[in-house]
Amino acid sequence: MIKFTNNHLERKGISITRLSIKNSRRYFLTSGTDGLSGVPKFTSNTPVFAFATSNCSLYCHPKLEYNSKTQTKLDKPLVSVICLCYNHKEFVVQAIKSVLHQTYDNIELIVVDDASSDDSQRIIEKASEIHGFQVLFNEINQGNCKSFNRGFRISKGKYLIDLAADDLLEPDRIKIGVELLEQKGDAYGVHFCDVELLSVKGKRLGTQYKRDAYGKLIDFVPSEEIYSDLVERYFINAPSMMMSRKVLEELGGYDEKLTYEDFDFWVRSSRNYKYAFSDRVLVKKIILNNSLSSIQYQRKNKHALSTAIICEKILMLNENEKENQALLKRINYELKWALITENWEASALFIQLKEKISSKNLRLSIEKFVVKIRPPWHPLWQAIL
Repeated sequence: MIKFTNNHLERKGISITRLSIKNSRRYFLTSGTDGLSGVPKFTSNTPVFAFATSNCSLYCHPKLEYNSKTQTKLDKPLVSVICLCYNHKEFVVQAIKSVLHQTYDNIELIVVDDASSDDSQRIIEKASEIHGFQVLFNEINQGNCKSFNRGFRISKGKYLIDLAADDLLEPDRIKIGVELLEQKGDAYGVHFCDVELLSVKGKRLGTQYKRDAYGKLIDFVPSEEIYSDLVERYFINAPSMMMSRKVLEELGGYDEKLTYEDFDFWVRSSRNYKYAFSDRVLVKKIILNNSLSSIQYQRKNKHALSTAIICEKILMLNENEKENQALLKRINYELKWALITENWEASALFIQLKEKISSKNLRLSIEKFVVKIRPPWHPLWQAIL
């Protein structure tokens, strides 16, 4: 197969007319009186292949290989990016552009607005008219789990990214994730990476994992089989994940009974699939005062009960004492915050789970007493517990 540049085609007597359509182009190739109709849509960086004779005209087809080392767009796995927006008018355009500017070119973008009350919907609609991505508008606020699942149901990608509208993908993020997951094979269900943390004003706050002055990774980041690690502590930044479709389908998507998604997904997916890690900063996360992570440990927040329900699932998934001990560490941490934040229902469930995997001790007796009397919050509780 010969690769023809535009000039090469013209030297061969084939004229080229381009008609820009939003962010894509159609290539119309003609030779003499022979014209091509129904030419498929190609992105602007798709090489053109064609040849023409006096009695026929043939045009390029996406499945034709233009050299032995390069894949065409349709040979690459489709990646669906589901961008969730709720009152993110200041950031949503940046998030969308970070997807459109990827070096990987087989991407499906779906933006789901969760009944924003600011100007987000108008901004998204205008961007969609320019760039041609899919948009879903929730009539009422559904939360992250239901909103993502709505986008997931209409998506077609082999791999998916759950992108909040205040997060940004570096240009190579999708390319690197796809290449590694394709190389690793079916045993791997998730790819994750390091994340750069930014203030609302764009000031660099550091990275998810500690690095030295030269950018070398200092932290040990678990990968491969990491079920126990994920049960015991948080160490993956949710926007850094690229997930295999088969994993999400097996799990039935996100659990819509929960108020947040990442912890539940991590433990359920890592039970059966390995996680691949790239020592690269491929995502930027803007730290907002009203983000889920920032309100998770506020007084009487709605997420503590979801965490307790996830821990209940973990106990059913556990297969050995090591995993039970990892869960116990998690429960001790989450129960402390549930008590401090006056989440009594969640606290009671944590205690029930704790009694199933540990013997009675003074700490447990104090925790049960606090739940029983339900005292008003006091700064000293944090020090005592």
